[in-house]
Amino acid sequence: MAVPYWPIPSRRILLNNRSYLQTTTMATSEILTFNEPHAPLENSLEAFTKVLGEMKFEILKSRRHWDQHEPKMWSKASGLSDDELTGFKLENDLVLVRSAPTSYGQIILGKLRIPALEDGYIHVRIHDPPGGGPEDVKFHSIFTEEGHKNEAGSPTTWNAIQTLDKPLEFFNE
Repeated sequence: MAVPYWPIPSRRILLNNRSYLQTTTMATSEILTFNEPHAPLENSLEAFTKVLGEMKFEILKSRRHWDQHEPKMWSKASGLSDDELTGFKLENDLVLVRSAPTSYGQIILGKLRIPALEDGYIHVRIHDPPGGGPEDVKFHSIFTEEGHKNEAGSPTTWNAIQTLDKPLEFFNE
């Protein structure tokens, strides 16, 4: 009798009353192949619309968290109210998207313009599990960059607000 071969450790999980095979291998930029950044198409707008409320909630939650620990992370938006920070409209302000297939669905990255800032954008990541439409799309994370490490390896710069020329690249936060 043949024994099934699983190339990576895995287990079955139940999510929203659906059974999925979960692997212990995490998505990385080395194993993902993203399409080129492009203007969002209808399917991207549908996916981001599904998680819009949660996305705005998580942006404000992130700002509050970082303001307690490292206020520089959201400092480019320090003069903005919550409504101004999350006042983007997907039809106008989701300026770039890119995606990559995984064994557990699609990873979709988005670049959101913050209309109240001159050159301010937030990079977000959502996930679309296999086998469904936009109804099962999940918000994943916001890109918060801790950069320019000093000799000890500690960051010296913090950025949740990106510029237009900052590439929309995979992040795992």
